[in-house]
Amino acid sequence: MAEMGIKPQAIVLEPCGRNTAAPAALAALMALQTDENAIVLLLPSDHLVADEEEFQLAVEAAQTAAEAGQIVTFGIEPSEPNTGYGYIRLCAGSEPVRKVDAFVEKPDLATAEQFLKHGNYLWNAGIFMYSAATMRDAFLKHAPDIWEQVSEASKNARHDLDFLRLEEGAFAKVRNISFDYAIMENEENVACVPTDPGWSDLGSWPAIWESMAKNDEGNSALGEAIFEQSKNCLVYSEDALVSVVGLQDVMVVNTKDALLVAAKDKAQDVKKVVEQLDSANRSETVQHRRVYRPWGWSERISEGERFRVQSMMIKPGMGLTLQRHIHRAEHWVVVSGTLEVTIDGKNELISENQSVFVPLGARHKLQNPGKIPVRMIEVQSGAYIAEDDILRV
Repeated sequence: MAEMGIKPQAIVLEPCGRNTAAPAALAALMALQTDENAIVLLLPSDHLVADEEEFQLAVEAAQTAAEAGQIVTFGIEPSEPNTGYGYIRLCAGSEPVRKVDAFVEKPDLATAEQFLKHGNYLWNAGIFMYSAATMRDAFLKHAPDIWEQVSEASKNARHDLDFLRLEEGAFAKVRNISFDYAIMENEENVACVPTDPGWSDLGSWPAIWESMAKNDEGNSALGEAIFEQSKNCLVYSEDALVSVVGLQDVMVVNTKDALLVAAKDKAQDVKKVVEQLDSANRSETVQHRRVYRPWGWSERISEGERFRVQSMMIKPGMGLTLQRHIHRAEHWVVVSGTLEVTIDGKNELISENQSVFVPLGARHKLQNPGKIPVRMIEVQSGAYIAEDDILRV
C-alpha cells in the first residue's frame, strides 16, 4: 500500500481468529466512524480476478443496489461442477442484479452436475458489498452479540505503528462463526450480481496450478525449473533451480526456510504438516526468514553457534530505535546507500563498502538520512543470539 501511495484508514490486527462474521461487522463499524453513508466492499485476500474490467462493471452494478439498502453478493458463472465451492441459487430473471433464492452448501459431484444443468446456480465467491448502515442493522437483528463485542474490542483498540490492535479480551468473546451463517443465510434483503471475471479461489497450490500457463505436458513454474518426463506438475521456488524428473501430478514448493513435495490430490493434508510443526514449536509456521518492519526488513542469511548473519534494508528517512545488547556485538557493512550511525553518543556517516563495529553493551541506533534505501549486512556474534537480547533506550 505504501508503494502505491495509499494511506489506509486502518490495518486492523485480530488477536485471535474468529472467522468472517467479526471482520464484516468491524468493517461496517469503522466505515460508519467516518461516513454514515459509507459503502463497504468486502473481499477475501487470496482470490484471482483475471478480467479487471468485467469485475469493475460488476462492482458498479452492485453499488447501486447497496446504496438502495440491499446486501449484495457476487456470483461466479460456474465453468465446471466444482464441489469445493458453495453455491447461490438465484430467482428467475435476467437483470444485472438478481434476487437470491437460497445459499447452498458445498455439494457432492452429482448435485453439482445438476446445478449446472439447472442453470440458475452460481459459485459463491465470498465477495460482498453493502452500506455500512445496512450491515449494522443486519447484525443488530441477527447477531447483536457479535456487533456488541466487536464494538467493545474496537473501542479499546490501541494504535501500534501502522496497525490497530483490537482489545484481546473483548474480541476473544466474539462467536467463531462465518458471515454466511451469521447474516447472509438469515437475511432476506439479499441480491446477487452474476459475473464472470476470470475468478479463481487461490486457497491451495492446485488452484494456483490451475490458474497458470502450462507447457505441452501441463507443467507450470514460478521460479527456475526443469521438467523431464513429467506431467501436470507445479514448481514454486524462491531461490533455487528445481528439477522434476519422471513425476506426474506433483507439486514442489521451495521457500527460503522450507521445502514441500506433495501429490496434488493431497494438497489439503499440508495442514497436518503444519500441526506437526506447531506441536514441535518450530518457527516455520510463525515467521519467514525475511521479517518486515516499519523501517524496512531483515532477512536471515546464516546462523550457527554464537553467530547470525542477516541482510537488512532501511527505508529513506527511517531508522531503528536507540538500543543496546547485553550478550552480543555487531558488525555492519553498508552495501548501498548512506547510513547514519550513532554509537554511545557519537554520530558517523557510513557509505558503500564501509563498515562499523558496535561493541557489546554500546548504545546504538541506525538511521537512513538519504533518498535511496540502505542495503547492509549485519553480523551478530556473542554468547546469546536471540531477538529478546534488546534493551531499548
